[in-house]
Amino acid sequence: MQHFLPNGQVLLVRPALLEDAPALLALFRQLTMETDFLLMTKQEAAELTVVDERAFISSLSNESRHLHLLAIVENRLTGSITIKQSELKKEAHLGQLGIAILHEYWNMGIGRRLMTAAMRWAEQHKELETIHLNVFANNERAIQLYRNFGFLEYGRLLQGFRQTDGTYGDSILMSKRIKNG
Repeated sequence: MQHFLPNGQVLLVRPALLEDAPALLALFRQLTMETDFLLMTKQEAAELTVVDERAFISSLSNESRHLHLLAIVENRLTGSITIKQSELKKEAHLGQLGIAILHEYWNMGIGRRLMTAAMRWAEQHKELETIHLNVFANNERAIQLYRNFGFLEYGRLLQGFRQTDGTYGDSILMSKRIKNG
């Protein structure tokens, strides 16, 4: 899917491929340098290899169960979104969402476009009924994006994450019912 961004650049949203592993690893490492809104630290990201990234892409490559889309602007990987369906039969109706976008591409509609594509995919999924996610309570921009897509807060994990400086923050648990079971 191609879209035009407010600055006139072209955004391409497409599924991740194994050959994207080096670019995805570089993206993830850069994301951990730019924001504290990810669970993985810079040090943990630095320890990942292209082989690890290929394994991650491969684990999500069954498009009937999982989704892994990339946001590419002018041939540059700028973000990604995943929905992982639970492997457990009793939780097969649940999908966990994760999204990340490079800081310089915030406020350009990329998150909205990735979310739109992911929600369309989830609505067509034969088993998924509910999409859920965890978001840091201080990530107001992301929380607003999720609310705009109909996600509701259903809980809060007090001190759900600890930053590298030792401070704690809460995790907000959000979900969206996409179809009735």
